[in-house]
Parts: sequence; structure tokens; C-alpha cells
Amino acid sequence: MIIERDVAVPCDDGTVLRADVFRPDGPDPVPVVMTLGPYGKGVRYEDGYAPQWNWLVTTYPQVLPGSTRSFMTWETVDPETWVPWGYAVVRVDSRGAGRSPGRLDIFSPREVRDYHDAIEWAGTQPWSTGKVGLNGISYYAINQWLVAAQQPPHLAAMIPWEGAADFYRDWARHGGIMSNGFTETWYPRQVLSVQHGNPDGLVDPWTGERATGPESLTADELAARRGDPIADVLARPLDGDFYRERSADWSAVTVPFLSAANWAGYGLHPRGNFEAFTRAASAQKWLEAHPGRHEEWFYLEQGMALQKRFLDHFLKGEDNGWDREPPVLLHVRRPFTTEVEPRPEQEWPLARTRWTPIHLSAADTALRWDAPGEPAAVTFGAAGEPVTFVSAPLDAETELTGPLAATLFVSSSTADADLFLTLQAFAPDGREVEFPGTIDPHTPLAQGWLRASHRKLDPALSLPHRPYHSHDERQPLEPGEVYRVEVEIWPTCVVLPAGYRVALQVGGHDFEREPPEDPNEAWVSRGSGPWLHTHAEDRPTAAFAGETTIHTGGGTASALLLPIVPPRDGKDTP
Repeated sequence: MIIERDVAVPCDDGTVLRADVFRPDGPDPVPVVMTLGPYGKGVRYEDGYAPQWNWLVTTYPQVLPGSTRSFMTWETVDPETWVPWGYAVVRVDSRGAGRSPGRLDIFSPREVRDYHDAIEWAGTQPWSTGKVGLNGISYYAINQWLVAAQQPPHLAAMIPWEGAADFYRDWARHGGIMSNGFTETWYPRQVLSVQHGNPDGLVDPWTGERATGPESLTADELAARRGDPIADVLARPLDGDFYRERSADWSAVTVPFLSAANWAGYGLHPRGNFEAFTRAASAQKWLEAHPGRHEEWFYLEQGMALQKRFLDHFLKGEDNGWDREPPVLLHVRRPFTTEVEPRPEQEWPLARTRWTPIHLSAADTALRWDAPGEPAAVTFGAAGEPVTFVSAPLDAETELTGPLAATLFVSSSTADADLFLTLQAFAPDGREVEFPGTIDPHTPLAQGWLRASHRKLDPALSLPHRPYHSHDERQPLEPGEVYRVEVEIWPTCVVLPAGYRVALQVGGHDFEREPPEDPNEAWVSRGSGPWLHTHAEDRPTAAFAGETTIHTGGGTASALLLPIVPPRDGKDTP
């Protein structure tokens, strides 16, 4: 293949970004697979992300057959695979990152406009057919939703693989609570380390030059040329223009897409993919949901086959049957195995879902199918141990697939309360049902969050199974007064055998368990991964370390809405 390094990509304001281009060595133009982001096109996967690389190639020694895996970078496609398939692979360093100069401001309107310009540049090169596709993981998925809304003419299709879409709800402020843990670790580790001009940047092994460009800036100069996402989010507790500019505009996303969600990516990766499928204006859209680490399925045979077939259809015009595929493909999970069953469906959420409330009983901290008649209450210290409501053993095998919601009646000894909800399940022998997640290797079944003062709902967007909070005003609590709150819990998928128990943990801080014997090699993971909500300024003790009471029964019928899915026509087993 032909490899061109540091190719100039002009932007509308005169700034020139830098790209690496990998393309077939032949006279015919080809379609383009592109990414743009801040992780450094000159940072080799095995150098910048050694623990993740070692896990991937040790767990799957035959991953990417036919490739030497010599040109791989984090969360992007492998050129040695895609170029022989008849594509040009283009990697662009975003403004202020890697070899591209300028001010680094993640997901900003300026960065999104740059992506638009890069797509148009790639679509007009002599080696390009004019069909540009986007395909990448996480950051390289999130900004696909943003640039798609600008509708660049040469953008023909995209695969956002595990990508948040609402900067407020999916990432920065879960239920209104600031999610600082991930940003405080990820931003310096993966972004600032490759800021343009960083004198300590890694050397690009393919060029021998520094991956962060030829400039050497001081610490003060570097700080002056970048945004501060922690300060930005801390200063903006309510939704508004800052978050909307960094969030998908679903009415303007019209390009064909394959939205690939991860069942266990709570805190960042799955919500946007599900919201996209249900809300984007695109007439041609597909949803796929899978398990595992977020850098895993993207490179495995089944994931690669999906990507190739989708892009072959939309970028090459191949009549390969993709347009006749069912719009939804779920990989259904069962406890204590990594084996999954692929199952096509026609919609999301599934039309045959039996939305079933299971009621909280404070008197015995149980989940009951019948609502308790007598009022009761259970109190927990918001900074202490949570309370867990547990069901009786299931009478029959039960599939839970879809979004969930909890209606809680709560009171607080203070003027606010942060609620952290975790769906769990337990085997008859007491073992918790957990799965490897995008980052945390021991992820529970589902999670949801809500700051009680943000309980106001948007009536136009709220659904019984997906409450949607406006986050446009703060409504403090009167200590001791009971309030009804509805909590969105992100989607799940699991088939539980008879005899298993379902549980809902409600607490005042992040879900956590004892550190596992096999801690994640890149993060300290105790059940919530790095998506922790611990910023002292956002959660002052006076407001959030009081006592929280859950009220059940009678007129305070707290309940959890479960998405119980029966077998289709009684014929297929989950």
C-alpha cells in the first residue's frame, strides 16, 4: 500500500491539520474510511496503550488474520486489513493534538467543523471515489454523531462503535451528577500526553519524529492552548448551550449508520447508541449490541464482518443484502459465560416487551411482584452503605432486555440527595451475575443516576421506560418531605435461569465492591470502572452526606420497571 505521512488538510479558517493516508497501490480511486481525534496518529497502539494491546493479542493471538498489525493506533481501523479490502484509510490529528497545531478543545464546534472540512477534503482527492465513511471506537464514535449533523456532502455512511451522544446525560453529568472520575484520569493520560507541542510526547515509530509535532511548548503555553473540561463541567451544573453544542442533533443526523452499542459500558458507551437508533432522522439505520471490552469486538471476526458488509454496501454500492438485514441485531447474554447468541429483531425497544413493575418493600428490603399495601420506609446514610432490595427466586427463566426505569418516593435530611441505582442478579449459590464491561471487568447488569433536585421531567421526551430529565433548573428538597422521582436506568440484556434473584441497590454514592483479584490492568475497577462521581465541589457534604429515606407501599409505591421479553411466538429460546 501507499503510505503518506503528515498530509496537509486545510480548514476553513486557514489552519492546516495533519493526516496519515494509507491507500491501495493502484490507479483506481477508492472510498475512504476516516477518523479524526486527539489520540495521536503517530502513537502506535502497542506503545501508547501497552496493557490493552497485550491483553488483545494475548487473548486473541489470531486477531486480524493476514495483518502484521504494524500500523495500528488506538480505537481506529487497521490499514493492513482495510486497504486490501479496497479502501483508503485516513487518520487526522484533531486541532491542537498530535501533529496538528491550534487550540485543543474536545468535541467543540470548532473541532466538529474541522471534521466536516476533513471529510470534504478526503472526498475530493484524486485517489478518492468521493464516498467517505467514518468508523471508530469511543471518541472516534462520539464525534461521528456531531459531524453527521453538519451533513458534509461527501459523508456517505458511518459506524459509531460505542459512542456517547449527549455530552450532559451520557458523559459529563449522569442524572445531573458530575462524572469527574473518568475525565480526571483519561484527559491527562490519553489527550494531554499527545497535545501538540508537548515536548515529552512519544516518538512516532514510523517517521522517527515526535508524535506531538515539532514545537516544544512550556507547561504554561500548553495550558493556554487547550480547554479545561473539568472546570467547564463544574461551572455548568445545568444543561445549556455548552452541552448542546457538544451533543448530537438527532433531527439533523440523516446519513445511513450502523450504531454498535456495548451492553456493559455504563457511564459512557451505550446510551448514545440506543438513543441514536430511536431518535435520529436517518431513514437507513441499524442497531447492534454486543458484550465485552470496548476495544475487543471491534477487531474480532464478527465485528469486522459487520463493518465490512455495511461499508461495502454504502461506500461501494455492493448488492450484498445489507439493505435487507433486520434493523436490530442483539447478542444475548447469559450468566457466567462469555458466549452469546446473536438474535435479529425488528425494533428497539422490542415490541413484545412486557413492561413489568416489581415493587420495593422497605419493611423487608424486598422486591415484590405485588405492591405492598402498608407504608414503610428504610433509611440509609448517603455516604455510607446502600440499601439493596432483593426479589424471591424467579419461578421460570426470565429475559430482561431493554431500558429500565425506577419510580422512587424519597425524602432527605438535607436539601438534596444523589441517587445511585444498580441492577443486580444473584445465582442460587449467592454469586453475583456480572460481565466484562468496556473497561471494568466486573460490571453489574445496569446502572442509573439522579440528583433529586433535578427530578423535573421533559414531558415531550419522557417515556415510561425512559424518563427524560430537562436539567434546566434546580428544585431543592425540603428536608423530611417526600418527593416522587423517576430514575433512568441504562439498557441491559440478560437471560436469568429459574431460581435466580433480581436486586436493586439504591445508595448515595458510586456502586462499588471489594477490589477484584484480577484488577483491570489499566484502571482501578470496583464495579463502576472509572466513571465515578466524587468531585467535592459538585457534591458538598452539607447537601449530599445526609440521610436518605426510601418510602414504599400505600401511596408511596416505589417500583422498578423491568423489560421482560418473552420468547418470540413461543418458538425461539433467548
